[in-house]
Amino acid sequence: MNAMDGHTEDRMQSQLATGDMLHVLAYLEECENEREDTIELSAPNPVFRMAMHLIKGHLEARITTPTSLIAASNVPYATANRRLRDMIDAGMIDQRPRTKTGKSFSMHPSEKLLDQWARLSGRVRRLTETYFGSDTSAAEDRDYYFGGSYMTTRSIPPIQVLPEPLKVAGGIRVLVHGDPTFMVMENLKRQFEQVIGSDIHQRAFSIDRLREEALRNADRKTSRYDIIALDLPWVGEFASKGVLMPLDDAMDVERLDPADFHTAGWKATHWGGRPYGVPAQTTPELLFYRRDLFAKAGLEPPASTDQLLEAARHMHDPKKGRYGIAWNAARGTALGHTFLMTLADFGQPVLDLPEVAGGFATEDLATRRHRITIDTDKGLMAAEYLLELLRYSPPDILSMSWYERVRPFAAGKIAMAYGYTLLAPYFELDPSSPAFGQTGYLPHPHGPGAANVAPVGGYVMGIPANIAPDRLPAAAEALRVFTSAEAQKLYVQNGSRTNPRYSVAADAEVRRASPLFEAVDAMSWRDELQFWPRPPVPQITGIIQVCGEEFHDMLRGLIPPREALQRAQQRAEALFA
Repeated sequence: MNAMDGHTEDRMQSQLATGDMLHVLAYLEECENEREDTIELSAPNPVFRMAMHLIKGHLEARITTPTSLIAASNVPYATANRRLRDMIDAGMIDQRPRTKTGKSFSMHPSEKLLDQWARLSGRVRRLTETYFGSDTSAAEDRDYYFGGSYMTTRSIPPIQVLPEPLKVAGGIRVLVHGDPTFMVMENLKRQFEQVIGSDIHQRAFSIDRLREEALRNADRKTSRYDIIALDLPWVGEFASKGVLMPLDDAMDVERLDPADFHTAGWKATHWGGRPYGVPAQTTPELLFYRRDLFAKAGLEPPASTDQLLEAARHMHDPKKGRYGIAWNAARGTALGHTFLMTLADFGQPVLDLPEVAGGFATEDLATRRHRITIDTDKGLMAAEYLLELLRYSPPDILSMSWYERVRPFAAGKIAMAYGYTLLAPYFELDPSSPAFGQTGYLPHPHGPGAANVAPVGGYVMGIPANIAPDRLPAAAEALRVFTSAEAQKLYVQNGSRTNPRYSVAADAEVRRASPLFEAVDAMSWRDELQFWPRPPVPQITGIIQVCGEEFHDMLRGLIPPREALQRAQQRAEALFA
């Protein structure tokens, strides 16, 4: 093994997950107990004991007070109090007022102490493995560390509490979508309440009800919510209707570190050149495929639509309860999204966007007059492709939407599925799933003469335009915290499979959590992540609904492809009249 300098080793050792740090902490605590109990004349180390208590409280989202720290020190009160003051003066502890008088404080580990503890945890684990041996999984971790992957990554530290608690009556109120990532946020509510120093109240709705509630909220004199989540395609509508406040009116946008967001995800939050939200989830729709089934059949992962159809035909075996592919084909919103993304697979957006290197221009969506491009030659290719997919799909495909297409894939009944990355936990976190550890991730296979595209979906978090002015500063700071790199890493460690930031995708612990993050990161660098397949113009929701209805009739055999294209074109054009 090559020698490493101290800085390299420090970077490597700081890349431990919260759970790993808690395990190391428990080990050190037991060692300290044994040392004090076994060796005569051995004195407690109050600084070390208080540091352990403080770190443990932070990682477990418990309030730590000066009294509890002193009690944890195992030394007399006066001695512990002096050492506590030394730790504060050394910048190891941050104090946050708990009352309006400022006489009572909660104690929190500083960034300096968190960094020191992360490095210590990594070193302790490595030393125990070196001197006492390790299991196979630990060896695999060492191979990952020492194999050089850490050389290109930057560790993201645990999330840190705000120096001052947010002062907002009734706590921070958030409206979100009821998907796995936002449910992870709900499960971490206690920890985030400690971070911001305020209660958090979260309401979750299905996608259609979320849009309805956000629009209803905009009609109220004062918003019921401080932060709202919205589907990426809604940005133009919500901006033009005054549902959202321009982000640069609410806060210093540079504090968000915009360059750290995946380019497509950050650009999709803009309307008229101004940002209206922060990417909370960048979740492209990909092709999930069973690597083990493809290897057994001697098939290569499909790069084109023709190859996908051939693979689906080969894998389709209804008599054995296995089907070739699943996708969004339910009437309305679900199938409408599918048609727009399939149209993109054949190299065409649903609007006449100017073609540029790497895709289509979206900068002038707010000012340019648009023409619908559904009834075209490529539109016909997309429609006929969907009819071909129907032949290798499960019998209930015409009622399948977001979750229904992924669940049978997780159950081993489907060989391939188009799906958003946010739904990957259904099989990535379930060891009983046949797809567990056997799933590969690809951008959408392309049609003739087109390029691979991974259509970007996900959710943006923004601030309602009608928020009460006195709540705006707290809402803006909470929004920054919820979308920070530290928060995004925490979501991943607790089961999320979405990520909008380059830095999070580069974190070693995140990459070990799932191959998905490295795959999506590579797609972003190759310019395959694109949001032009669903351009966020105000009429996009109506366009999606129209396509979802007309092409559902086509899939049911009620109308031929040409008629479906003509009807969808006419109805979509009427939305711009």
